[in-house]
Amino acid sequence: MEGVWKSYGARSVLRGAYVRVEPGSLQGVTGENGAGKTTLLRTMVGELTPDHGEVHREGEIGYCPQEPTVNPLLSVSQHLELFRVAYGLPDTGHAQELLEALGCPAAMDQQVGTLSGGTRQKLNLVLALMSRPALLVLDEPYQGFDWDTHRRFWHLARQMRDDGQAVVVVSHLLHDLQHFDTVYELRDGVLVEGVRER
Repeated sequence: MEGVWKSYGARSVLRGAYVRVEPGSLQGVTGENGAGKTTLLRTMVGELTPDHGEVHREGEIGYCPQEPTVNPLLSVSQHLELFRVAYGLPDTGHAQELLEALGCPAAMDQQVGTLSGGTRQKLNLVLALMSRPALLVLDEPYQGFDWDTHRRFWHLARQMRDDGQAVVVVSHLLHDLQHFDTVYELRDGVLVEGVRER
């Protein structure tokens, strides 16, 4: 993203935002509530068009929004099959491995509407990850996770980073900052960079 501006009416949310996400990196975005973090991510993945500036993307992008985008009437396995076809994958094996890595209970045939909020969020996350995209953009992806699943998520994020994927995570939790290679704070519409050691 180079010099990206985004406004809603008279309110400028992004003011010349610049960020470069390299393969094999784990980057964090923090900021106060209402600072524009979700707008930043939605612009990054192409859901929103910047008013000014440019966004360059290479390779496939996986996006996990804050709110689950799953269908409550479909089962977990139906979701996996639907996205398998959409992604052109030969099978759902990797998705099932991801569910297992996140400690997801064996609920493949359950309607998603009957699952707990944390389990729905696990599925939401897996749907973004299952095609092994080059860039993963995750907006507070662990909403509703218990502590064990939270730890499992960060193990998975480091694993994806080490496999060469680029991972961007919005977080408001101070203890998460230790996990990032680079942390950006969105302040007054501008991204301020601070480097964290692995």
